[in-house]
Amino acid sequence: MITNTLSNYPISLPVNIEEKPVKMLTNNIRQLNNSKKLPGILIITSYPPRECGIATYSQDLIAALKGKFNDSFLISICAIESENEKHSYTIPIKYILNTDQPDAFILLANKINNDNEISLVMIQHEFGFYKNKQGEFSELISSINKPIITAFHTVLPNPEESLKKMVKQICAISRSVIVMTHDSVKILTDEYGITKERIEVIAHGTHLVPHSDKEALKIKYNLSGKKVLSTFGLLSSGKNIETTLKSLPAIIRSNPDIIFLIIGKTHPSVIKQEGYKYKNNLDEIVRQLEIQHHVQYLNYYLPLSELLEYLQLTDIYLFTSKDPNHAVSGTFSYALSCGCPIVSTPIPHALEVLSNETGIIIDFENSTQLSEAVINLLNDDQKRNNISLNGLHKMAYTCWENASIAHASLFKKYIGTDISLQYSIPSVNLDHFYKMTTDFGIIQFSRLNKPDIDSGYTLDDNARALIAMCQHFKLTKNVSDLKYINIYFSFIKYCMQPEGYFLNYVNADTDFTEQNFSTNLADSNGRAIWALGYLVSISDLLPDNFKPIGIEAESILQNAMLNANNIHSTRAMAFIIKGLYYQNKKVKSEKNTSLIKYFADKLIQMYRHESDHNWLWYESYLTYANSTLPEAMLCAWLATCEPVYKEIARSSFDFLLSKTFRNNSINVISNKGWLHKGKEASSLSTGGEQPIDVAYTIIALNKFNNVFNDEEYINKMIISFNWFQGNNHLNQIVYNPCTGGCYDGLEENYVNLNQGAESTVSFMMARLTVEKYIRSTQAIKVKKKYFTALNKNLHIA
Repeated sequence: MITNTLSNYPISLPVNIEEKPVKMLTNNIRQLNNSKKLPGILIITSYPPRECGIATYSQDLIAALKGKFNDSFLISICAIESENEKHSYTIPIKYILNTDQPDAFILLANKINNDNEISLVMIQHEFGFYKNKQGEFSELISSINKPIITAFHTVLPNPEESLKKMVKQICAISRSVIVMTHDSVKILTDEYGITKERIEVIAHGTHLVPHSDKEALKIKYNLSGKKVLSTFGLLSSGKNIETTLKSLPAIIRSNPDIIFLIIGKTHPSVIKQEGYKYKNNLDEIVRQLEIQHHVQYLNYYLPLSELLEYLQLTDIYLFTSKDPNHAVSGTFSYALSCGCPIVSTPIPHALEVLSNETGIIIDFENSTQLSEAVINLLNDDQKRNNISLNGLHKMAYTCWENASIAHASLFKKYIGTDISLQYSIPSVNLDHFYKMTTDFGIIQFSRLNKPDIDSGYTLDDNARALIAMCQHFKLTKNVSDLKYINIYFSFIKYCMQPEGYFLNYVNADTDFTEQNFSTNLADSNGRAIWALGYLVSISDLLPDNFKPIGIEAESILQNAMLNANNIHSTRAMAFIIKGLYYQNKKVKSEKNTSLIKYFADKLIQMYRHESDHNWLWYESYLTYANSTLPEAMLCAWLATCEPVYKEIARSSFDFLLSKTFRNNSINVISNKGWLHKGKEASSLSTGGEQPIDVAYTIIALNKFNNVFNDEEYINKMIISFNWFQGNNHLNQIVYNPCTGGCYDGLEENYVNLNQGAESTVSFMMARLTVEKYIRSTQAIKVKKKYFTALNKNLHIA
């Protein structure tokens, strides 16, 4: 599994900082002083500014690897060139392989073998790169004495004997070969005789996008009022765009507002061979069919951000390749990840992905089928929307972040102990937090990253949001946080009833719903008290004009405590203890201390009733928000200094950790089935893991480390945070760094892509909790650099 230290945070830090915990800092300094040089990965590939799909692919993959694992390995590039295809690069290139120079291959092998910085070689393979140079390429890979991983971008069926022999040789020399579809696996195993154990399937990466408003993007690009069809990629006859052009007259008759965007210029290799012949042929078809007003060329190489916006505004994407062996298309993948409904010819990639209502397949070069499919989709908004959502869910696992995790795991497998995979920590991104918040409160659910106002609001979410925003303000003193603190606090006030308790459920019209009167609201009331106490604890940091909020929060909290004795929910009592503990941090109150003892003693009674030498817990089962219980007991000890609270807090917390941490990863209790006394955690269903449980674990680990100064708690906090980043049973991200939202859950075989308030706020609470460890580790690096430079200067002197 992948572990790391919290070590990559893009901020400038002073050398002088307050350092705690001391033990962690000492160990980190020791690790930094003893650290070995990072292993090097050399990638042999075409690379921009060369204009080809593999060059773009490699650029995106390398960016993802560096972004995800910046402190794990060093990536360098060997750019593939020819006499007719030389380039000036904007980034450092370690080596260049000029395939027109026969001795270049063996010279490159010698350089790689003599380069101690290279631990592994990855080859992005395409047959066209080595046309008429297969012997030299074979000599290259045979001569390299470093581990090789080869990614096949094309896997041809029905191979001739010479092709079969060549592919088998590549596979025999490579420690692993990567393909991008399961169809390619079948071809390699059935037709080339390659064992499945040597093959890894890593789908073509796709970019995370914010799923911006389609109509707003159409206005931005002067396409308002248009139904947009599009295709993109470097132009060549293989694109078979004439199939679409011939279908347009029929489409236009039923949809006169149609526009077809042809995105991308002519392929540079095509220009060298035949000039603009293919583009001119397309122009002639447009002229003959008199569809000039419905066809628009974007005849240049679009920046990625612009391309992704054009795809997001597209109503239907058309893929019309006429090559039945066109195994994988990056353009096709990007369109799917942008939510485009797709009509495609039956290339293997399309047949594999466009199933179960994720797109429409038509025959090669069949304009009639294409026009019928487009017209049917344009006339059925619901079907287009369903296909779009199905495609997004199917392609979620293919994002570049997930592709980088899969590649990094392979690097680890073949480099071994010389590599330590360390996740980079994402910077704080509140975009989705803000997007989910109206002037009334934070909305409960979202569809993907689009807030679903019809889901209404809850006290639960707004209480958690108040805590997270108070955390952020405490760390940053950002005055823009005050607006949101006021919104979430006002929502809590709105939910307070004259009798001294809170209601939880509010609809989009700000009315309380009937659900409030058929549901036990004890936990919701406890969360509100926790949030109010946390607000009170930071109220001295608020500017003078916001000070009344702290006073009012204290008053509401005291009013809520009038009925607290009637609360018997285990977690509600824990939330209340936390709220009172935080309130006590501002002004210690004997009354609050007495209430903390009251609830802590009730938890102790439960613990003593249920626990035995194999089950150190407060109930006969582990359910949700489990970490809150031992954390509350530790807060009770901090508030009262009663030794028994501290003792039971640690024993119960360590028991919980023994059930949720396995094989250097966290597996929180699944909501598909709680863990009952006498059952082993390994017997639980896979999936049903919620971000809130991981976040509460991180919050508790932080509290326990502050008290016990135990590095193991820090290690588990790092492991827990990496659950959001891909260190989970699916090896997929749960936090979306593009939107700033967090996915709603990790299921057995997929990630729930909706980014609701609970998950997004939970991630933010976790992210802000680990902030101080990020800062302290960065500060150590600053100090180490300073002392290294100082020692060097002293040595010179």
